[in-house]
Amino acid sequence: MLSELKLEEVGPSPRLSFSFGPRLNLLTGDNGLGKSFILELAWWALTQNGDPVPALPRPGRQGKASASILTAEGESVEFERAVLWDQRIKGDEYFAWKPNSGLSLYARIDGGFRVWDPIRNALMRSREGAGRPRFYDFSQESLWNGLVENGRVLCNGLIRDWVYWQLKRSESFDRLCRVLAVLSPDEGEPLKPGEPTRLGVDDARDIPTLDMPYGVVPLTHASAGIQRIVGLAYLLVWAWDEHLRAAELLQQKAADHIVFLIDEVEAHLHPRWQRLILPSLLSVVREIRPAVNVQALAVTHSPLVLASVEPFFDPDQDALFMFDLVGKEVNVTRADWRPRGDANAWLTSEVFDLKEPRSVEAEEAITRARAALKDPHLPIEEVKRIHNDLYRLLKDTDPFWPRWLARAEAAGIEP
Repeated sequence: MLSELKLEEVGPSPRLSFSFGPRLNLLTGDNGLGKSFILELAWWALTQNGDPVPALPRPGRQGKASASILTAEGESVEFERAVLWDQRIKGDEYFAWKPNSGLSLYARIDGGFRVWDPIRNALMRSREGAGRPRFYDFSQESLWNGLVENGRVLCNGLIRDWVYWQLKRSESFDRLCRVLAVLSPDEGEPLKPGEPTRLGVDDARDIPTLDMPYGVVPLTHASAGIQRIVGLAYLLVWAWDEHLRAAELLQQKAADHIVFLIDEVEAHLHPRWQRLILPSLLSVVREIRPAVNVQALAVTHSPLVLASVEPFFDPDQDALFMFDLVGKEVNVTRADWRPRGDANAWLTSEVFDLKEPRSVEAEEAITRARAALKDPHLPIEEVKRIHNDLYRLLKDTDPFWPRWLARAEAAGIEP
């Protein structure tokens, strides 16, 4: 698992330091402050793979990236890399480095996925000679239709594997069904596989389907949110099954943990589903193998996601990192965890920095009204103007009304 990541003169700040929790790590902050950048570097630290494009030093300086990996034996392995202006994080030599001993799965915001297997990818490297261990890099296209490289089929793809598993009634299909059930939005709309179907006379493929309450839907016609969750479920089952086969063939010990990297975990999901996705993700691995632990690094902009983890958030295992722009530099802090109770309270906390969980116009009207509450000498015309704006913008049940009505009545305005 990834325990630490440190950057000096790299990226949006002179120094960034992360001490990750062993279970859940949430990265929050405004757009463009480097959250996805940290996921890319976390992937590099876990696998020594990838090409993190933003990992360039600050102008005129040489940067450094260092990381610490906790191995299955509990050993802390530390390593670092210099980052030059004309090079990204790399080194021609393959140094003494013990890769993350667990499976790593990275769900990217563009719909692609990456998978790192400590057994299979290390074997690929040994066969192909010098260089870093490789990983499985899935675009949306290759995720669904198969990953082929140099004439070798590395993965059959979701469509072929799903149908094959289903027709064969294999254990893989049973696992896929259980994983989909855990990741479903709720009991009223389960992700339940239906019978494969053809889309037309000019397409010879059998396409997996979902049996939805309103009818059977081919996966290729499902919504973006469903496709992303289904892709994650499939890759989790596929990666674990292939990992176990490789471990058995090579007589090696299977991984004891999985690391999830997820960019914008709430992407395309309805608020009802946003409340469930992180708790479901942490528990879904138990449907594959109960003894396997999970570490997750998830970027989120959703107050519902943060509210959803309040019942089980443990500061000894979990962490919340806030990205803020201070002057011209990005500052990252590990926040002191404090439950807020609901999504509105999260919106107005220091995490999201909104003054009001309302429209911009309503926020401006309430700001003027609050100033009026402190100014007993404000002209009555201005008080009426504020009152009319509030009446137009706020519902009758808005909790701000009790505070304002006494001021309005004092100015002679009838409710």
